[in-house]
Amino acid sequence: MTQQTIKAKTQRIQLPSDGDASGRSFGKEEMALLEQVVRSGILHATKGTMTKQLELEFAQVYSVEHCVAVTSGTASLHTAVAAIDPEPGDEVITTPITDMGGIAAILSQNALPIFADVDPKTYNLTAETIQAKITPRTKAIIVVHLFGNPCDMDPILELADKHGIPVIEDCAQAYLTTYKGKLVGTLGAIGCFSLQQTKQMTAGEGGLAITRNDSLARRMRLFRDKAWGYGDPKPDHYFLALNYRMTDLQGAVALAQLRKLKGMVAARQRTAGMLTEMLKGVEGLNPPRVTPGGSHTYWRYCLQADEEILGVDVNQFALLLKEEGIVSAPRYIQKPAFQCDLFKERKTYGASQFPYRGVASRQGLPEVVYDEKDFPNTMKALSRALVLPWNERYTEEHVRYIAENLIETAKECLKKNGKC
Repeated sequence: MTQQTIKAKTQRIQLPSDGDASGRSFGKEEMALLEQVVRSGILHATKGTMTKQLELEFAQVYSVEHCVAVTSGTASLHTAVAAIDPEPGDEVITTPITDMGGIAAILSQNALPIFADVDPKTYNLTAETIQAKITPRTKAIIVVHLFGNPCDMDPILELADKHGIPVIEDCAQAYLTTYKGKLVGTLGAIGCFSLQQTKQMTAGEGGLAITRNDSLARRMRLFRDKAWGYGDPKPDHYFLALNYRMTDLQGAVALAQLRKLKGMVAARQRTAGMLTEMLKGVEGLNPPRVTPGGSHTYWRYCLQADEEILGVDVNQFALLLKEEGIVSAPRYIQKPAFQCDLFKERKTYGASQFPYRGVASRQGLPEVVYDEKDFPNTMKALSRALVLPWNERYTEEHVRYIAENLIETAKECLKKNGKC
């Protein structure tokens, strides 16, 4: 199907939403496992069975030895950073196009987030942009497989191995995404996932961290439970840690979702492929660029709207779509992370600005500065990003409706801009 097969706009239809049942695949499977938990009276995962089974089956899907279930995607990243165990003032390289949870995980372990620029077409970190940010204090790299599209991992891993730096993969939006035939989350030292409401599989909230490394797994399991050594001959609270234990109610829902995950992801890929085909040749709108060697699992469908061609910026284009009942997220995030008050004002612990200031071991090192001029590709990418919601309940009718309105809106913009 191409642009030429799209008819004029049809009557408005209601699109399924991942914010409620219309766009989610909940059913008797979730209800049955939830009922088992409630009837057992054991709602906490320490003594329950569902979360343990979730960890076992998720590890099997990803062919890894260890899976650690926690309370959120943010908690999974915090647990991963804690397992790497940075010293105060150490640096962790990551992307400025990400959820704040991934950055808070770094600061919460008293390390400094160091932002690297992105590829303007995929929105992902690259080995080249990471290389420019490595220093003797670099303790880890967190890559984000944004929207379900994998980073180009081979050169990133080669660079990290060269410097002896572990890579944490943020797979919150990238369930079953692959890179050169391998599942993302298994390529670095630790892979982190989110079970938040809108993700490819969900329990409302929750997170999962996977690894093949026994030592990292041990430290993550301790960290999620106040560092208490359950099952040890002489257990103690071994280090500073939090309570990130998932409930067995969350575990039950996530387990049922996991058993449906392959089909839910395939549905997203099928309908996203339809939209890409329908938008071929549409001036001013560029479908997502999938990383070579990768598969995209479409947490969201991110178009690039070219203002120079369309004659309107991405915010104006989104408003025109909204008139037809298609809600989108122009720019994805309104500003890159480093422009948030947290970083501009260094609002961390009281008025201390720690760990930006007050870390004796950083004396003699230059101050960490976040300058917009260092991120030209990030600014360019955000200025064009038009992020469409996506879920496994979309049908061809829904996709065709979206395509019709995208094409007609683009044509109207081009006509006003004298391009057609």
